[in-house]
Amino acid sequence: MPEDIFDVVNERDEVIGAKPRSVVHAQGLLHRAVHVFVFNSRGEIFLQKRSMKKDRQPGMWDSSCSGHVDSGETYDETAVRELGEEIGLKVKSAPEKLFKIDACEETDAEFVWVYRCESEGPFELHPDEIERGGWFTPEAVSRWMADKPEEFATAFILIWKKYLTAHTSP
Repeated sequence: MPEDIFDVVNERDEVIGAKPRSVVHAQGLLHRAVHVFVFNSRGEIFLQKRSMKKDRQPGMWDSSCSGHVDSGETYDETAVRELGEEIGLKVKSAPEKLFKIDACEETDAEFVWVYRCESEGPFELHPDEIERGGWFTPEAVSRWMADKPEEFATAFILIWKKYLTAHTSP
């Protein structure tokens, strides 16, 4: 399979070039990603446990769905694509945009737009991307994260804390 090509961006999230995924990660170049929180009608969030095949933070618990923005793609297009690819959730348009995180060490040099949508599942988890998933109350996620932060992807920890600050309830 050909290697993914990502847009490389500057500190203002403006595209300045495009490089293969391996180069972007090896050189720590700024690039783009999305995270999507999927909640059900009971207010629980679906979290995924990243596959051990992942090159970044394998086996860590993470957002419902997340992924890199491919070269020439918008954040919104990526959110729609990743929901379908990772968890089999087909949506016609981008979910609700919540907030943006600037590129930093925790996000692995990614500018991240965070989205939110609702679905009851069930989901079809992509085995190369996700080992398993489950529904959790926000309170349970926060307790678990406080007790065992090492079980979570670093970007998700940062995003979850910002989400809780802005949204006292889902």
